[in-house]
Amino acid sequence: MTHIPPPAEELRLLDAELWQLDARRAQLLARRAWLVAALQPKWQAPQPTGPRPAASPRPEASAPSAQNVLLVLGGVLLTIAAMVFTLVSWGHLGITGRTLVLGAVTVATLAAPLPLLKRGLRSTAESVAGLGLALTVLDAVALHGAVFLETPGAPYTAIASALLAALWTAYGLLPGVTDLRLPRPAALVAAQLPLFFWAIAADAGSYGVTAALLVTAGFDTVVALRTTPGSVRVVAAIGAYGVGAWGALAAGVLTWTASGPSAAARAAALVLLASAIALAAAWQGDGTGGSTPAGGRSVGLAVASGLLAVAAFGGTARSLLPELWTVPAHLAFGIALLAVLRLDRLPDTVRRGLAWASAAVQALSLLWALPVVGVVVLGPLAWASRAWTGAPSDARGAVTVDVTWPPHAEAAPLVLAAVAAVLALAVRDTTWRPRATAGALGLAWATAITLPAVLELPYVAGLLIQGAATAGILTAAVFPWQRLTALILALGTSASLACLALASQTATLTVLSGLVALFTAASWRLAPFTAPTALAYGAALAVATGAAAHWSPAHTALLVLVVPATAALLAGRLGDPRATVPVEAAGAAAGLLAIALAATDLPLLATVLALCGVITAGTAIRTDRRPAGYAAAALFLAATWVRLAGWEVETPEAYTLPVTIPALLVGALRHRRDPQTSSWTAYAPGLAATLVPSLFAAWGDPHWTRPLLLGVAALLVTLAGARHHLQAPLLLGGSVLLLDALHELAPYLVQVTDALPRWVPPALAGLLLLALGATYEQRLRDARRVRSILTKMH
Repeated sequence: MTHIPPPAEELRLLDAELWQLDARRAQLLARRAWLVAALQPKWQAPQPTGPRPAASPRPEASAPSAQNVLLVLGGVLLTIAAMVFTLVSWGHLGITGRTLVLGAVTVATLAAPLPLLKRGLRSTAESVAGLGLALTVLDAVALHGAVFLETPGAPYTAIASALLAALWTAYGLLPGVTDLRLPRPAALVAAQLPLFFWAIAADAGSYGVTAALLVTAGFDTVVALRTTPGSVRVVAAIGAYGVGAWGALAAGVLTWTASGPSAAARAAALVLLASAIALAAAWQGDGTGGSTPAGGRSVGLAVASGLLAVAAFGGTARSLLPELWTVPAHLAFGIALLAVLRLDRLPDTVRRGLAWASAAVQALSLLWALPVVGVVVLGPLAWASRAWTGAPSDARGAVTVDVTWPPHAEAAPLVLAAVAAVLALAVRDTTWRPRATAGALGLAWATAITLPAVLELPYVAGLLIQGAATAGILTAAVFPWQRLTALILALGTSASLACLALASQTATLTVLSGLVALFTAASWRLAPFTAPTALAYGAALAVATGAAAHWSPAHTALLVLVVPATAALLAGRLGDPRATVPVEAAGAAAGLLAIALAATDLPLLATVLALCGVITAGTAIRTDRRPAGYAAAALFLAATWVRLAGWEVETPEAYTLPVTIPALLVGALRHRRDPQTSSWTAYAPGLAATLVPSLFAAWGDPHWTRPLLLGVAALLVTLAGARHHLQAPLLLGGSVLLLDALHELAPYLVQVTDALPRWVPPALAGLLLLALGATYEQRLRDARRVRSILTKMH
C-alpha cells in the first residue's frame, strides 16, 4: 500500500516543494532578463526577478458589448410596451386620440436618432430607430383593426408591406440618418412580402405564387449585386438564396406533377426563370476562378442554373414522350449544356459550373441505368444451382432467373452509349483524359453486354455477343493505355459468361473451351493475369467434361490433374517472371480441387495424392523451388497412408517399416555428411511413415499390444531426439507418445468423470485457471525457454 503521511507532514512537504519552485523560477527570470538586455542594442531596465504580481481579472464583457445589450433590452421592453398599449388601450381612445398618439409617438421615435447621431451616440440611435420601425409595424396593424377592418388580410398585408418598405427605404436615405445600419435592411425584409401576398390575394394559384417568389428572388439578386452597403447585401443574398430556393423547388414540383403539355410548359417557364436568375447572378459574380469564395459561389450558381434548365426542358419533354424516354430526354438536354461552353463570352466560373451541371445529369442518368447492368452481370450467378436444367428462351430470361427486370429499362443501352461518347469525345483536359477514357471503355462494355437482354435476343445470340465483348475487351487490354480497367472488365465478363452458359450442357462445354483458348492466347502479353485465369477455366472445363461423361467425382479428379501438371510445366517456361507465382497458385488450387473430388474413393484418392506428389517433385527440380520437395514427400506419405487405409490393412507396420528403416539410414548418412542438414529433412519422412499410420491403427485397436509397442517406440524416438538435440524426433515422438497415452487413459478418465459429482470438473477447471493466472509470467518464461531450446536443435 502507498504510504500517506499525516496532513501536517504533507503540508510541510508541499511548502518546501513550492519554495524550491519559486526560487528556481526567480533564478530563470533573472537569467532571462540578462539575456534580453545583452541581445538588445539599447539598454533597457532589467525585469523584476521576483514573482510577478497577479494580473487583474479580465472583464467578461467589454464596455461596448454591455452597452449594446442594455440598448437592445431597452428597445425590446419599449416595443413590448407599445404592443400592449396597441392591443389593450387602443380601444379606449377616439379616432382623434388614436391619430394623435400614432403620429406623435411614431414621428418622435423616428426623429430621435438625428440628435443622437450628432452627439456620437450611434448605438443608442440604432436602438431607437429599431423601436421606431417596430412602431410603424404596430401602426399598420392598428390601422387595419380600426380603420380597414373589412379589408382582407392578404391584400392589406401586401399594400402595408410595400408601403413600409418604401417608408423605411426613404427614412434610411435621409441626410442625417444614412449612418444607421438598420432601416434599409429592414426595408429589404419587408419587400419580400408584397408580391407573395398580392398573388395570394389575386387567387393566382400555385403558378402565380411561384412566379411571385421567383420575381422577389430576382429583385433580391439585383439588390445583392448592385448595392454597396454590406448589411443590405447580406440580407439581399439571404433573401435571394432562401426565396429563390423555395421558388425553384415549387417550380420543380409543378413540372413533375404537370398533367399535360400546357401545364408542363408553364411550369417549365417558371423553372427557366429560376435558371436565368441563377445564371445572371453567376455571370455577375467573380469570374477570376473558383478558388476565391466569390468564384466558388459563382460556380455553384452556374451548376444550379444548368440543372434547372435541364429540369425545365426535360419536364416539358416528359409530358410529350412516353415514360420510357424520360431519362434519355433529360440526358440529351444535359449533354446539350456542353455546347454552350463553346461561347467565348462566358466567364470561366460559369463555364466550369455548366460543365459540372452536365456531369451531374450524366451521373444521375448512369445511376438510373446501373440496375440493368447489375442484373445482366450478376443475374447469371443463379444458374450455379440450376446447372443444365435447360436453356431459356431469350437472353433476358437467362439473366432474370432469380431477379426482376427493372421497369422502363429498354433505353439503358442508349444512355450508356451516349455518356461513353461524351467521355471519349468531349473531355480534352490532360488531367481528366485518362479517367474519361477508362470510363468510356467501361460504358462501352456495359452497352455491349446489356443489349441482348434489353432487345430480348435469343439465348445463343446473347452468349455470342457476351463472348465477343469478352474477346474485344481482352484485346484492348493488350495495349497499355487502359490495361488494368480492361483486364478487370474482361475477367468479370468472362465469369458472367461462364455462369450464363451453365443453363445448357453444350453451351457450358463450348463456352469454357472458348474461354480457355481465349485467355491462353492472351497469355503471350498478359501472362500474370490471363494464364491463371486460363488454368481456372481449364479446371472448370475438366469438371464439366467429367460430368458430361457421367464420370464419378473421383474419376473426374484424374482429369482435373491435367491442370496442375500443365501449370508445373508452364511456370518455369513463361517469359514473364511475374506470372510464375500466379500460375503455380492456380495449379495448386486445381490440385486441391482434385483431392477434394477424390475424397470419397480411397484408392483413387491415393492415386491422386501420388500424382500430385509427382507433379510437386517435378516442380522441386527447379533450383528456385527446392522447398517444394517437402510438399512432395508429404504428398507421397499421405498417398501411402490412404492406400493402406483403402486396403483395410490391419498391420500397417508390415508395409511402413520396410520404408522407415532405409529412410532413416539414408537420413543418418546425409546428416553425417552434412551436419547442417535439418532433422526434418533427414529423419521426419522416415519416422512419420510408420508412426502416423500406427497411431491411427492404435486408436482403433481394442487390444493393448499395439498401443504399448507404439508408446515404447515413441518414447525411444523422443529420448533419442532429446539426447542428440534433434527437433523432428523429439516433437514427432513426443506428440505420438502423448496421443497414445491419452487414448489409453480415455476410458479411465470417462469412468472417473462419471463417478465424480458434477460440480468437481468446473471446480478443477477454476483451480487450474487460477494457478495459471497466478504463475502467468512464469509460464511465459517457460514457453520462451522451450522455444529457445527447440530453435537451437537441428
